[in-house]
Amino acid sequence: MKLRHLLPFFDTSTQDWAAEARFLRWLTFLWLFIGLVVMFSASYPIADKDLGDGLYYFKVQIVWICLGLVGFNALVHSPLRYAIGLADWGMLLILSLILLTLLPGLGTTVNGATRWLVIGPVGIQPSELIKPLLVLQAARIFGQWERLSWTVRLSWLGIFITTLAGILLQPNLSTAALCGMTLWLIALASGLPFSYLGSAAGVGLLAAVTSVSLKSYQRRRLISFLNPWADPKQDGYQLIQSLLAIGSGGFWGSGFGMSQQKLFYLPIQYTDFIFAVFAEEFGLIGCIFLMLMLVAYGTLALRVAIKATSRVHQLVAIGVMILMVGQSLLNIGVATGALPTTGLPFPLFSYGGSSMIASLLAAGLLIRVARETLADVVPLDSRSVAETGGAWKPSLTALN
Repeated sequence: MKLRHLLPFFDTSTQDWAAEARFLRWLTFLWLFIGLVVMFSASYPIADKDLGDGLYYFKVQIVWICLGLVGFNALVHSPLRYAIGLADWGMLLILSLILLTLLPGLGTTVNGATRWLVIGPVGIQPSELIKPLLVLQAARIFGQWERLSWTVRLSWLGIFITTLAGILLQPNLSTAALCGMTLWLIALASGLPFSYLGSAAGVGLLAAVTSVSLKSYQRRRLISFLNPWADPKQDGYQLIQSLLAIGSGGFWGSGFGMSQQKLFYLPIQYTDFIFAVFAEEFGLIGCIFLMLMLVAYGTLALRVAIKATSRVHQLVAIGVMILMVGQSLLNIGVATGALPTTGLPFPLFSYGGSSMIASLLAAGLLIRVARETLADVVPLDSRSVAETGGAWKPSLTALN
């Protein structure tokens, strides 16, 4: 892999890629650009008020994007077998970090949840970083299920369950639910027996009900989204302010930077509720464009999955689609009151280094699957033709 391949905008090799890979690459950059613009607008007032620098969150996000793009392009230009081969060790490492957040004195608590580890000046959220690794390892295990011994199967099922339990204990019900649904849907796509899938769904539902029963704030959130005006100053406050922002956008929106709800009314407006700021400033027409972009991304991901010849590659593409499109729809559902209020970020939109890096790595995996699946057909050179006795045959390019 050449050095320029680590810098996406200086990469000239894309002209030889298959169409789906090129479209996914530019769609990812468009998504990233729109998200950065919206994050700048949503974060400026609160950064100026709290930190005296309205550009603070924007500048930090730029740093995380640059780091994420290096990983993104490294994945795009490396054979997928390398990433799959390292997924097990990478997942065990991040799982260890998740478990470390549960130890007193190591995890950092924010808004009642201990999801972060602070290393020097940098805070990381292991439950976000594990998402692309979870997709890779789930695709690897469920895609080769018939060839694995029961010892290997049960070992990795135990690791998956430990991962979900560790995230749930932080507590982080929304991320645990998303990771659980991702695992379940990958297993469904792999063709696992419905008896296994039904049992897993039952255990997951039981764990969620138990968590909600034991934690009163989660129970209040589940109830408050049905009628947020019943408690407008406490549990219903976030959703009410989000709905006011979305409704204020109208058809055309209030204009870029002109959101009123972000001015200290809407909480966490540059992370979990960033969609509300987007809807207020860009209106219904902007929301339609955003939904069409998500539809296009999901359609391309499904197209790549259908064309993939390897079952593991198919499952990687499906898993990435669930993470990128599914999580976006869940975030929109929370902001619009269609789902209970949770702490899921909007991929490539919300402020946060761990989420940004995880999203860019996931997008890189999907593009890599597209490159390996939809290789370009080129003629052999004259030397190769001579070696085959003069019989010309087409050859698939080796994507490096």
